[in-house]
Amino acid sequence: MKKDYFVFTSGKLKRKDNTLFFESEGGEKRSIPIETVDSVHVFGELEINSKLLNFLAQNEVSLHVYNYYGFYSGSFVPRKSNVSGFLTIKQAEHYLNKDRRLFLAKCFVEAAAYHMLRNVRNYKVQESTEKIEKMFDSFQETEFLDIGEIMSAEAGIRKEYYKSFTTITRGRFDFQKRTKHPPEDPINTLISFTNSLVYTTTLSEIYKTILDPTISFLHEPSTQRFSLCLDISEIFKPLIGDPVIFSMINLKQLSEDDFEWTEEFCFLNDTGKKKVLKEYQSKLETTIIHRKLKRKVSYKKLITLECYKLVKHFLGDEIYKPLKAWW
Repeated sequence: MKKDYFVFTSGKLKRKDNTLFFESEGGEKRSIPIETVDSVHVFGELEINSKLLNFLAQNEVSLHVYNYYGFYSGSFVPRKSNVSGFLTIKQAEHYLNKDRRLFLAKCFVEAAAYHMLRNVRNYKVQESTEKIEKMFDSFQETEFLDIGEIMSAEAGIRKEYYKSFTTITRGRFDFQKRTKHPPEDPINTLISFTNSLVYTTTLSEIYKTILDPTISFLHEPSTQRFSLCLDISEIFKPLIGDPVIFSMINLKQLSEDDFEWTEEFCFLNDTGKKKVLKEYQSKLETTIIHRKLKRKVSYKKLITLECYKLVKHFLGDEIYKPLKAWW
């Protein structure tokens, strides 16, 4: 099974013979068989060259870069080998057709809201459960006229959802409201960090399919981002990212020593990042019995399957039904 590799130490990553070879500034050397690599996440200062990038591209390995504070910067993704002009046209048609686009946008938010509700129910946050249940029922029954209305409804549900975080985490970290640019406290930092991880994981999985990652439906397509990743990530942030946060805080796996503060924002130090990444990877590798496939499927594979469900929808083979965790 292929794995994600995380590089924290500054040094050089290069191709050596037919493998990846890392040499740290301190002299540590390590070979990584390319056939074991799914993607590479870079958190340190890394020297690379075009020979390495060509090697990664040939083996369909993505490279994701984060800055010193752990905030996502960008990705190198191989030229897609799985391409279909026909599918791209169909995908674009669903974006250009208002009703088709609204259907998909609503699906993404419905699945996200379902998983948010699942979390507050699991942690028995009664007040938030009751409010989100009403908002969720209203969302399902509403015929939306434009994307703005859907995003507004989603923002309302998410705002109520975030109010439950202090109760879920038993008040171990102060959390007043969601702040993104920049995150002002440990919980906001954890949300931003895990959201970035879900985004890059989703991007890597999309590239294994014939989907075009730039044609999206809930989020507006942009020249500066892979907006379909944002759409699909909405489903998995409360299913994968948030439970990692809740579990780590409640099990006291994180403390204030894992964070640092500037005058403007809070960020995870290297020790904190490593702890979160370990639990995030463990979550991705966790398996459930898929009720349709009748076999074990990892959380990471669920993202891939979601992509293929969209492919079938665009081709007219099967109406898209977003993932709603049944386990």
